[in-house]
Amino acid sequence: MDGRRLYLASASPRRRELMMNLGCDVNLIEPREVDESWPETMRPEVAPVYISRKKAEAYCHDLTPDMIVVTADTVVIADGKVLGKPHSADEARDMLKMLSGKKHLVVTGVTLTTTEGLHSFATHTTVSFDNLSDEAIDYYIENYKPFDKAGAYGIQEWIGYIGISGISGCYYNVMGLPIHDLFKHLALI
Repeated sequence: MDGRRLYLASASPRRRELMMNLGCDVNLIEPREVDESWPETMRPEVAPVYISRKKAEAYCHDLTPDMIVVTADTVVIADGKVLGKPHSADEARDMLKMLSGKKHLVVTGVTLTTTEGLHSFATHTTVSFDNLSDEAIDYYIENYKPFDKAGAYGIQEWIGYIGISGISGCYYNVMGLPIHDLFKHLALI
């Protein structure tokens, strides 16, 4: 990284853990308030990069030449619909029922920001769920409170152990940060 310092602008404990395990010094900075909406005409698969760039732009005026700021956004797309973070147990239950027995797409957009500009990329992972019983869904919601997770689940939690039958793509992308791709793109800037 040529003597530059890496900063993660995220409140996500999973992203912070993944970045810390990357093997380089990472500074954590608080994310700034950003409107995370996107144009209605935009395809859902494109939205995460769009949002990660909006998040990155909040830091552009505060950078020094030795800084690289990492921002990210993850969406779960099922049946052509974006599943955000659930606001209630009922909403989480509905999301998990929608995912049950089907495949869905997880897309994370990442932007690396320096004084030289913004470099963005997206990583796509397909996740397959077995059929989930109502009891399993209720147990997960009650014990794991997945209200801070897109699609109402964490692959690294109990529901991932018992419910996910397969993935095609990056496991860490489903957790919220495609570390393999991030490492490759850091070498490009």
